[in-house]
Amino acid sequence: MTREDITFDSDGVPLRGWFYPAAGNTSAAPCVVLAHGWAATKEMHMDDFAEVFAAAGLAVVVFDYRGWGTSGVAPGHVRQEIDPWEQIRDYQNAITYAQARSEVHPARIGVWGTSYSAGHAFVLGAIDSRVKAVVGQAPVVSGRAQVEGLIRIDQVGPTLALLAQDRLARARGAAAGMLPITSADPAAVSSLPIAASHEYFEELLRTRDIPAWSNELSLRSMEFVYGYEPGLYLPKIAPTPLLMIVASDDVVASTVKTLAAYETAAAPKELVLVTGGHYSLYAGAGFRTASSSARDFFRRHL
Repeated sequence: MTREDITFDSDGVPLRGWFYPAAGNTSAAPCVVLAHGWAATKEMHMDDFAEVFAAAGLAVVVFDYRGWGTSGVAPGHVRQEIDPWEQIRDYQNAITYAQARSEVHPARIGVWGTSYSAGHAFVLGAIDSRVKAVVGQAPVVSGRAQVEGLIRIDQVGPTLALLAQDRLARARGAAAGMLPITSADPAAVSSLPIAASHEYFEELLRTRDIPAWSNELSLRSMEFVYGYEPGLYLPKIAPTPLLMIVASDDVVASTVKTLAAYETAAAPKELVLVTGGHYSLYAGAGFRTASSSARDFFRRHL
């Protein structure tokens, strides 16, 4: 499928991504803006979802956040650091970029996010009136619950102490502390200490060209996620339509917590429950269900 390499500005940082024109459209088309989740890049299945949307007559903007993939990094910042509010601003600047393109109808913009970026999509739906439809797939609804659910209970205190030490070290001029994203040893310290997470990233590295990615992120990223509560924005999305796609056996973004958060959102809202775990939504039958559900939702509401 045809796509264009793009670069646009976000707070002085060049963000790079892809633009997919809407198939079969000769006039300005509705557009979906999407980005990857925790510690990922656009090459990690974002193209697969974009192709489904574009084939259905939706223009698509896909991008890497600042400091990730092929995008630039702000002066004084480290690469592979995850600040949710910077990433939300990157989303907003991607929306502005989309609106400025002649192929896009500026009043028909939707946002799609997966895992950590699904939380960003919820925030955007609540605070940015330009967003006319919101899809969150396998969403992280509570950063604190996420950290405490993935780290062994006896390691929560030591982990928070490590973050405090890193903050002090940075203030004294030390380099940013880094943490593995995943590890072959589920008992080892990492941001995603789950065997399925390590297997997911390892398979991507074997089967795809993933530029400028290494298995590490800043310790401060964990501090940021611990204070990030995107689920609190769910009641504020209405009257913008919301679709939540949930994996039935998700241990990365807890299915139970996600379904409870869905109940707090006001109508109009829709829920799709897909059999499988967190990573089942990126390939096979899980991908087909998740991508087609989002595609049809956007076609109805944009």
